[in-house]
Amino acid sequence: MNLIRCTAAQCEAMAAVHAEAFPASWRWDEFEDLLDGAGIYGFLASSDRDGAPLGVILCRVAAGEMEVLTIGVAHDARRRGVAKALIAAALPAARDLGASECFLEVAVDNDPAIALYEGLGFRRAGLRKAYYDRRPVGFVDALVMRLDLNAAPQ
Repeated sequence: MNLIRCTAAQCEAMAAVHAEAFPASWRWDEFEDLLDGAGIYGFLASSDRDGAPLGVILCRVAAGEMEVLTIGVAHDARRRGVAKALIAAALPAARDLGASECFLEVAVDNDPAIALYEGLGFRRAGLRKAYYDRRPVGFVDALVMRLDLNAAPQ
């Protein structure tokens, strides 16, 4: 697996993998607009064999906090360490930008992701009611998870 820091050149690949990971996905131009923002950065994981996009993470650092805006992995690449590798790349970049803690939201019914985050040291910090819109099924709550970047492994 290859991990590269995202620029506008990766926006189409970012959007492609995001569309595979989420029913309500972001367009390439939305990724491009976000990457132009202050404190915004991301990483794209791609296949060693054919360069196919495997996963994406987009983060923002502001006021000493890192927020994972989105993280998604292609269906065929799940449970192969892609998300863990993306987070491992994003955390040092956040520290370099002055962040001392990281926050993310995850659907309460996404047990594999919750297990991954807890295994990386994230702790449950709150709950956002009806955070994810899963039309036509309805809304799903999100756990807010927090990681102390000063205590996390470097």
